[in-house]
Amino acid sequence: MRDRGSAAILTVLVALACTFAVTSALVPVLTGLVERQHAQSAADAAALAGVTGGRVAAGELAAANGGALVGWSVAGRQVTVRVQIGDQVAVARATDEP
Repeated sequence: MRDRGSAAILTVLVALACTFAVTSALVPVLTGLVERQHAQSAADAAALAGVTGGRVAAGELAAANGGALVGWSVAGRQVTVRVQIGDQVAVARATDEP
């Protein structure tokens, strides 16, 4: 009977260790995904602002969203921006054409 109790405790400890290991491995991955999405949202907003307000407006909106405008180009009526938040860099394009 004592062996069963010891096995149950060992099983619970192993299960807790596995749960902790999996959680520890997933946290950086999930954090990176959230940061990537945040960077993409900031880039989208900066590109739209850049269409009407130019580079200054794009930079201000990127900064308002916690990012930095690291790239800017205009080709005709299309604006392309690169915004960095943390280690993540996102690219977005916008135009005022219909």
